[in-house]
Amino acid sequence: MEKASASLMKQMNLNMIRRVMKQIGAGTKPQLANKTGLSVVTINSLVKHLVDSGELFEDKNQVSSGGRPALTYRFNYNYSLALVLHMVEEQGEDVIKASVVNLNEDILKQERYVYQEFNPSIVFQCIDRLLEQFESIKVIGVGIPGQSVDGVITVTSHKLLYGVRLTEQLESAYGLPVIVENDVNAAISGYAYRKQVSDDQCIVGIYFPEKYPPGMGTYLSGRVIKGKYGMAGEIKYLPIDVDWSKPLDAGAFNEAACRIMQSVNAVLAPDTIVIYKEQIDEEAFLNEWNSYLISHAIPTCPELVLEPSVARDYADGLKWLALNELEPKYTELS
Repeated sequence: MEKASASLMKQMNLNMIRRVMKQIGAGTKPQLANKTGLSVVTINSLVKHLVDSGELFEDKNQVSSGGRPALTYRFNYNYSLALVLHMVEEQGEDVIKASVVNLNEDILKQERYVYQEFNPSIVFQCIDRLLEQFESIKVIGVGIPGQSVDGVITVTSHKLLYGVRLTEQLESAYGLPVIVENDVNAAISGYAYRKQVSDDQCIVGIYFPEKYPPGMGTYLSGRVIKGKYGMAGEIKYLPIDVDWSKPLDAGAFNEAACRIMQSVNAVLAPDTIVIYKEQIDEEAFLNEWNSYLISHAIPTCPELVLEPSVARDYADGLKWLALNELEPKYTELS
């Protein structure tokens, strides 16, 4: 029991140093002792462990006030990398975008693939190429236009994704932890992360692709609300008599979007509604919404944000989810 407690304490202290070094980037042993409250003796032992593992490296460039070289240690932000890829519609094209990201959130590599008809093998080919180039990838994040229930994709706009056990297949193929997230849930997570949304705010994101039905994500109390089987936000099932399989003209779209926002506001009363849609006439849409409010009462009036592309928040959300998986855990040393 004492051995287990000592191992856990060592792991906790290592994680404390990791977090401090990740934040400051570089520091000496006395600086680490000051920032962590650990003794210099303990710091000596733990820093050696992190240098041996490759998480820190020595840098003698810093000079102390006495003129002697002070041994400075730098955090290796490339020690663990995340591979994030997501399927998204851009300018009417179906695209897979992939990025390799380090612990400083720097993008080391970006790739973009256009496909005519989706096949899961495209995802594996993309991952294979990037894993060959970056051996330090330790987690894979995948964004999909659909929803996974008990590991099986049961709702999706891509027929060949339906029924696929994507998480299981990827983890089996690569031996890495895999995070699979719905597109609009990832996007609203990215928006909340980018805007540093407080936990007491409710943010709703509604994504209107050009070729597929819309979806909605809700960020509340610091997390995404997923509902039973993750099906919260499947707004294509709202009874508003719209055939989402057919293109809508601007007037029909504006009316449908206003009705959706009224329903969302009645149920959630969000602080902000983010509309993700390419090729939207912002002035016409806002005029339609303001006119709609004159004849349709709502409990509160949310801030309305129009985003012409979902790509940035979608990618940021996946990046945040994947990097969060790489945060140190309090586990015992073997």
